[in-house]
Amino acid sequence: MTKNNLQFLRVNHLRGPNIWTYRPVIEAWIDLGELEERPSNTIAGFYERLLQLLPGLSHHRCGVGEPGGFLERLREGTWAGHILEHVCLELQSQAGMQTGFGKTRMTSVHGLYKMAFRTRQEEVGRAALDAGRELLLAAIEDRPYDVRATIGRLRELCDRLCLGPSTAHIVEAATDRRIPHIRLNEGNLVQLGYGARQHRIWTAETDQTSAIAESIASDKQLTKELLQSCGVPVPEGQEVDSPEQAWEVAQDIGVPVTVKPTDANHGRGVFTDLRTREEIEKAWHAADAEGSGVLVEKFIEGEAHRLLVVGKRVVAATRGKKQTVTGDGRSTILQLIDSQINSDPRCGEEEEFPLEPLILSKEPIAQLELERQGYTGDSVPPAGQMVLIRRHGDLAYDVTDQVHPRVAAAAALAARVVGLDIAGIDLVTPDISSPLPEQGGAIIEVNAGPGLLMHLKPAEGQPRNVGQAIVEHLFPGEDQGRIPIVGITGTRNTTRIARLVNWLLHINGTQVGLACRDGFFLGPRQVEARDATDWDTGQRLLINRSLEAAVFEHTHRALLSEGLAYDRCTVGVVTDLDGLEDLADFYIDDADRLFNVVRTQIDVVLPSGTAVLNAADPRVVELAALCDGKVIFYGSDAQLPAIAEHRTNEERTVFLRERHIVLARGMEEISEIALDTLSPTKAAKPDMVMAAVAAAWALDVKPELIGAGLRTFKADLKDH
Repeated sequence: MTKNNLQFLRVNHLRGPNIWTYRPVIEAWIDLGELEERPSNTIAGFYERLLQLLPGLSHHRCGVGEPGGFLERLREGTWAGHILEHVCLELQSQAGMQTGFGKTRMTSVHGLYKMAFRTRQEEVGRAALDAGRELLLAAIEDRPYDVRATIGRLRELCDRLCLGPSTAHIVEAATDRRIPHIRLNEGNLVQLGYGARQHRIWTAETDQTSAIAESIASDKQLTKELLQSCGVPVPEGQEVDSPEQAWEVAQDIGVPVTVKPTDANHGRGVFTDLRTREEIEKAWHAADAEGSGVLVEKFIEGEAHRLLVVGKRVVAATRGKKQTVTGDGRSTILQLIDSQINSDPRCGEEEEFPLEPLILSKEPIAQLELERQGYTGDSVPPAGQMVLIRRHGDLAYDVTDQVHPRVAAAAALAARVVGLDIAGIDLVTPDISSPLPEQGGAIIEVNAGPGLLMHLKPAEGQPRNVGQAIVEHLFPGEDQGRIPIVGITGTRNTTRIARLVNWLLHINGTQVGLACRDGFFLGPRQVEARDATDWDTGQRLLINRSLEAAVFEHTHRALLSEGLAYDRCTVGVVTDLDGLEDLADFYIDDADRLFNVVRTQIDVVLPSGTAVLNAADPRVVELAALCDGKVIFYGSDAQLPAIAEHRTNEERTVFLRERHIVLARGMEEISEIALDTLSPTKAAKPDMVMAAVAAAWALDVKPELIGAGLRTFKADLKDH
């Protein structure tokens, strides 16, 4: 034990299911030093100082199971490792990363603890750990600590490194459906599902979003022509090449008109309700600077709306509101904007705010509106005078429940005509609850990759679960985007078992990948000859779009240092609970701690999956009670207690009898495979073969095909 309080001996990021939980965690090995002799109730004033620094700790439940539980533990006396766990969680929560799981355990070394807490991003978690240590020591030693600055730094890290709010919302919706996800880059590219069953999203774009459709949507004139040909109401107008032509077209179609770029986004360069030649020509120059061409269209009277189409239906709708200020006879328009518009508590630059600040110098459209009324930003309007700033403000007011069915149908048709699976349909109409043709409404634009925040956090109205709609679009029904995954843990022939399962799936016609100590395999082909039991190699299997199944061998050390590469598996195989002597440097030094390591493999078996367990090892048999799915026991003797009892319960077993491998369901013997005729038995033990046979059987490989696979399996890699 050191004299340095709260010394970190090791910090791990466990990126997949692990000995602590199903989710990624930061694990710290902590030497408490002298603090081992100083629980919280022995440190004068510590309770009050800590709570003053982090008042949110009062909501932590801890082991009591209700808010205030952690404070009760503080008053009764708890140790610094446990306190640090809660401090780290609270710092992350205050920074905008909501997490709740944490746990601290003693090791067999006096004063040395292992502590883990949930994090959604490694760098943020590590930063919270370091900051948490300093905050905790400051509270213990009664010295100042700047919590606000720390939370600000953590929040900045979250904003820079974590998924954006729209993507995170979709991922959360997928998680609610138990669909796994993998973040593929440092941005918002995310894979939902595994292998051949996956889909990819990039915020509101998916792998079903056509590049051609995106190109069409960015060409507003082409979009309008396609929509018009299909009977979708659009404003009359045409593309123009000069300010003079813009005025000519405006005269032809009749003022007022709208002038906008042919390919700009987010309303940039869009000028509406233009009536004079001067206004139209000035708008042409501004619009031309924003895009590669300019459109002149008939101005549509009404409110701007955004309808979100996912698949073939409208799932959310918002509208904008005119932004005005009212003069007081003293303040300039710039001052009125700050006091009457930007002062709204819903207004801010961060994404959490539904309304954006109105910065007049960055709003040429608003400047034009003021100019048309004879004002500038420095003008002082008379008291009571209403001044229009923006005709169409933020599209942040939910109107989903007001959309007329025919309006929704027109929006969905517009998305299909362009070819987008997810689209933001911009339309202008006086009343969204009435059909467009009856009131002169029209669809103005079709947008690819539409923003979602306006629907998730509207300024007014009900938030809409658009992430759920997107996930349902990609994974209809009960589809969870999963491929069969086999995980194999133990110390006895696990590499050979993994390779044999891989072979049996291959000859079953399945595109399968394997990561084991013999290397990285695609089917029978060895792609890399190295130990491939690491987390990164496992991820390579899961992101491979051609794979229909994956097989993983896991070492105890990989489980302890990285966690599993997948969230859940279809089959989990455990051969034994040996290997304790090799884990002393992880402070795994007794049978119970080793049991907690190995149980991870069974904890992640899906409810629809199967655990394959060695019936000859009583400690392995105990794992059966932890499995959410079915269990197949295997062993050399049908009279082994676990096998005998399992058969009486009409469950599946695999056992050896007179040099035959028997596959049985209850007392019914489904198939026998003669062991003496199988090539693997010359180089491997029967237990190994039975484990692989049971795993293949759990994946519904037919017994006849299993027998053929065993006869053709080549243990020597040179034979493949």
